[in-house]
Amino acid sequence: MVMAVVMINVNVDETSRVAAQISELDGISEVYSVAGNYDLVAIMRVKDNESVADLVSDKIRKVHGVARTETLIAFRAYSKYDLESFFSLD
Repeated sequence: MVMAVVMINVNVDETSRVAAQISELDGISEVYSVAGNYDLVAIMRVKDNESVADLVSDKIRKVHGVARTETLIAFRAYSKYDLESFFSLD
């Protein structure tokens, strides 16, 4: 499984609608509204890197109101929780 964090800028006054729409996409486990340089952060858990590319390029970036994205692919998880068992795609 590949975990990625997608940081998203949206057009003014569209944060809630864009967040709701992105949260419904397969592979997105969470969407947070945040303060700072980005408006939203989406947590993605998918099968492989190709799925990351498809989800970001073909779905998230095409949501009306999305102005810009930046994607970080996680190499390793450091957590006291067994996140893999919670989000296993098997």
